[in-house]
Parts: sequence; C-alpha cells; structure tokens
Amino acid sequence: MKLLTQKTARGLGVIALGLLAGLAQAHTGHGTSGIAEGLAHPLGADHLLAMVAVGIWSVTALPANKAWWGPATFMLSLIVSAALGTAGLSVPFLEQMISLSVVLFGAMLVLSRQKMPVALGLGLVALAASLHGLAHGAETPETGFAAYAVGFLASTATLHFGGLTIGLGIRKYLAEKSAWVMAGLGTLFGSAGLYLFSQL
Repeated sequence: MKLLTQKTARGLGVIALGLLAGLAQAHTGHGTSGIAEGLAHPLGADHLLAMVAVGIWSVTALPANKAWWGPATFMLSLIVSAALGTAGLSVPFLEQMISLSVVLFGAMLVLSRQKMPVALGLGLVALAASLHGLAHGAETPETGFAAYAVGFLASTATLHFGGLTIGLGIRKYLAEKSAWVMAGLGTLFGSAGLYLFSQL
C-alpha cells in the first residue's frame, strides 16, 4: 500500500526545493523577508528534531495509510498556537519544555511498537506542537505573521516529509530489525533533547 502518491511526493519535493532556495537568503542581516524568516525558524535543532521524529513515529505507530494524521495534527496545532503566541500568549519555561518535547518524541519512538491509543499519541503530538507554535509566534517579525507563517509551515511540512521518508525506509528495508532501529533512533532523539535541555 502506498502511503504517499507520486503526485503528493512530487509536490512536497517542489516545496523542499523552494525551502532550499529560501534558506540561501535566510541569514540575519541580509535583507530577510517574512517568508525567509519563517523558512529558517524551524531549522533550530529542537524544532528540527521534533518535526522529523513526528514523521518517523507516524509511519510506525499510526494505522496503515493514516501516517499523515501525525504531521497534520502537528501543523494544525502549530499554526493555532503560533497565532496565540503572536498575540502575546506564553508559558513559563517555554524553551525548556520545547527541549523536553524532543525527549517525549524520543520516548514515543522507542515505544512505537507498543501501539498506544491513536488519540493519546495524537494528543501528545498536538501538545508538543503547541509549545513549538508559541515559540514561533513569539518571534514573529515586524513584516507580519502571514508570510512568516507560510514560511514556517513550508519548512515544517518538509521536515515531516523527511521523517515520513525515513520511517518508510525503515519499514521497507529494515523491517526485521525495525524494533531495534526505532529504539536506537528514539534513544538518540531523547538524548539530544536532554542535551538541549541541559544547555538552557
């Protein structure tokens, strides 16, 4: 069963190329635009690891042909909470909790073969995404929210697609060792999250 149609994969590939082109001009001090700042913002280690992990987890833990639920849940929660962050909503220790969300996703990868209830898994994804969204919203540039949101949603979608691709590769080529591979990946992600937490 194909998880992503060729047409969808091609479309996401176009987004990825657009992302790479945007990143070439996304350095502070070089005339960044709202879209370029949005494209660059999710590429910090904590955001990047979380979004890739969601893609991998979704392939492994969600029902067949429903892997898109994880990224869709993350992106919906991300945009809603980013809008709230732009309006001034925040929570204490936000950066610390974002780092711990990477630890959470690492644990979810380790436990992905245990088939936790779908609603619980998606709820955890939404909760973590809301933290990332508040951080995105708090850093909305003066150029405005709309273009910035387009940028960070494009980056987020590309990172999720990368995670989905990794997950599909594990399923196809490492099926017999997938439990060990997922445990190893989860440990790496979790350890990275703990390291990021320790640096705050």
